[in-house]
Amino acid sequence: MADDKNVERAAKLDTTSLSDALDRLGIAGQCLGIKPLDPRFRLTGRAFTILYGPAGSPPGTVGDYIDDVPVGGVVVLDNGGRENATVWGDILTWVSNRRGIAGTVIDGACRDTHLSRELGYPIYSRSYSMRTGKDRVQVEAMGGTVNIGDARVQQGDILRGDADGVVAIPKEHEEAVLAAAEQIDAAEQQIRAMVNDGHTLTEARVKLGYHKLQTKR
Repeated sequence: MADDKNVERAAKLDTTSLSDALDRLGIAGQCLGIKPLDPRFRLTGRAFTILYGPAGSPPGTVGDYIDDVPVGGVVVLDNGGRENATVWGDILTWVSNRRGIAGTVIDGACRDTHLSRELGYPIYSRSYSMRTGKDRVQVEAMGGTVNIGDARVQQGDILRGDADGVVAIPKEHEEAVLAAAEQIDAAEQQIRAMVNDGHTLTEARVKLGYHKLQTKR
């Protein structure tokens, strides 16, 4: 994805500016409750989506999909917020890191967290534990629409993660979201510059319209 200009643009922005841009446009793209295993993690890429459900009888697989994820893609796993059955562990972390996958986002739990931190492979999840998802959950669908922390995520949407969490940028709105986020980020940089030049924070905020940067338009 080296030539994906919008992924490159998103990678230069933090999730707070992107969140404000989403608010301005009336898009619920904040993946609430999904946090990085390490606050130093950063993640940017296009979503490869997988939906999980309770295991049937006989149980289905938790997924043999990893070889299909493109380099630079983000594995996005909707396990319905379940914290009693993990859907990601050390083998998937190791293979993904080796293949150049950008990271993993899980509405649910992961395990073997030590390897993620050792390799610097970004994982964002609702929680973690040691309990396997095998025979407890199974893959229901791949490549469709999923729900991650109350955000709708479709295959190909841009995911951006940093220390504050993850946002999802819908593909059909990414130009508008990125443009708004870049404008918000530029305004905040100008506020800092004005304060450095001797202006008060109040003066700078008024001049740059700080209190309305994220207001829906």
